[in-house]
Amino acid sequence: MDVLKMAGAAYRALTARKQAPTLYDLCDPVFLGHKHGDPHISKFYKTSLANPALRPLLRKAGLPELHDPVRFRAVRDALISARDDAEPDWAAIGAPIAELIDTIRLEHPRPPSWVAPAQTPRLADIDSAIRACGDHLLQSWSRNGFLPAYASFNLIGDADLDGRAFLAALTGLNSRSYKNSTLLFNLARVFIGRSPAEGVINPRWRGIAEPMWSPVQIRHRSAYYDAFYIEALLGFIDSGLGTPDDTRAARRMIADMTEFCLKTSRERVRTAEGEPFDVITALAPPPHSRFSRFFAKVKQNLGFGVYVPDCDTTACSISAATQANSSDPIIDQPLIDLYRAYQVRTGGNAPMVTVPLNDTIDYDGGIVTWIDSLAGERPFGNDLDPTLNLDVLEVCFRNCARWRIVETPARLDTVRRIVDFQRRLVASGAFADSKSHVYYLPELYCAYFGRCYVAFRALDEAAKRAIDPDGVFEAIRLRVLAYVQDELIAKEMNVFDAALALIALGHLGGDIQHFAPALHCILSHLGEGGGRAPFKAYEWNKMKTPTRILVGGPEVTSAFVLMGLALARKALLQPVQQA
Repeated sequence: MDVLKMAGAAYRALTARKQAPTLYDLCDPVFLGHKHGDPHISKFYKTSLANPALRPLLRKAGLPELHDPVRFRAVRDALISARDDAEPDWAAIGAPIAELIDTIRLEHPRPPSWVAPAQTPRLADIDSAIRACGDHLLQSWSRNGFLPAYASFNLIGDADLDGRAFLAALTGLNSRSYKNSTLLFNLARVFIGRSPAEGVINPRWRGIAEPMWSPVQIRHRSAYYDAFYIEALLGFIDSGLGTPDDTRAARRMIADMTEFCLKTSRERVRTAEGEPFDVITALAPPPHSRFSRFFAKVKQNLGFGVYVPDCDTTACSISAATQANSSDPIIDQPLIDLYRAYQVRTGGNAPMVTVPLNDTIDYDGGIVTWIDSLAGERPFGNDLDPTLNLDVLEVCFRNCARWRIVETPARLDTVRRIVDFQRRLVASGAFADSKSHVYYLPELYCAYFGRCYVAFRALDEAAKRAIDPDGVFEAIRLRVLAYVQDELIAKEMNVFDAALALIALGHLGGDIQHFAPALHCILSHLGEGGGRAPFKAYEWNKMKTPTRILVGGPEVTSAFVLMGLALARKALLQPVQQA
């Protein structure tokens, strides 16, 4: 991020002349000083958009088309309806805002091509970076008592969320408070994207994964994060680069995080047929989520009071516990039966996807994201993400024998249909299009496919033939590997991009020479984090609604870099070991 450019953008935003109606001209009369109607939307407006930090940047940012009194009134009437109607018509409310959203032009990063040094870095330098990442995770745990991740709001929104997708979200979400926040965040996007404030709120960056800057990071804990921290620490132990004390500390951390995933974050649900399952919730109840008191209140005011379990957190937690050799009985549950209840069947239960942000892909065979709580809550509606489906496959492969998947026709059919969903996605090339994904980057899809592929390869030959008789996994491997080698590492990367590239290359059997660009990127930026962290925080995953919310953190970067470097190290040592 260019600090001078951000400062210049801030100066222009603060000193600009007001030339048209602003966000506050629209919203202040509707939401400030009113006691009637839905109290949440007014509280949300005061907390998120009318706060003292944002108001100076946007107080002069106007839209010329709102000089038209008919258009101005249409937007204001929509906001009044959202505030006052007992049963709002969200499609009608969203229509004038959707028209405005389509006037902003946002683009995903387009990194330039670059030529990295061809020579592979020294093994000693790779080892030093692995130790630095391992030390960072151990020290963070010692300070905090857990390994945090952070949420960061980017008010410019996601480049893929155009007016049509906005309306799909507004009508498909279930919670009124979540609809409120989606409505107002997306209205604000227009004023930000068409003013100098855009350069402050959405500065350009190097690579693909978005950096996260400190002032807007909300620290918290989730089983989803702990699951990947477990995998990283297992990689650290396997590398043999830690001291005996480091190894003992890592094992204690793994045990604690496994318990957090399987016990603290456990929740009972039932399928539509009444079958009970223990699953893992996206955010454990206080105080386990570790929000500060301030941010816990902000979270409530913004409409994020209810979280429900999800298929991804459940899959990753059970997978990590399996890898850590946990004996908890929850692992014995045939989760594939639960996933079958959430599998889309074209012409049958396809309307299960109520928030079709990525409806350019064929959902048939895919597993949706959110699991109904025991109380029947599903505030986020439901969506379907391809990378999540890789995690479902991966946990099924790790527990294939335990869950008797091959021996049970219905379970085998469920897995095969997820595999076919992935086949169509990759064969069409859609896996490389950001519009195909809800929570992840295409580059992360590649890394996660690598994890899934390794779990598949570990199956016995009979199981592999039963699940994939047509060689789909090998075909996907070649397409994904080609994308990583020809696109990802051929362009300018940041550290997180490079870590994802190494994970994909290491798991998918990439040629040794292709490791060099990502290794040089990581090693040349070692120390960029400053202070206690070897690397900066970057986007790991995101939500596109109610605005672009990134999740990551310095510890997340260290974990992914550690996993990537450990795989690269193993690949570099393999020729030596074979010789």
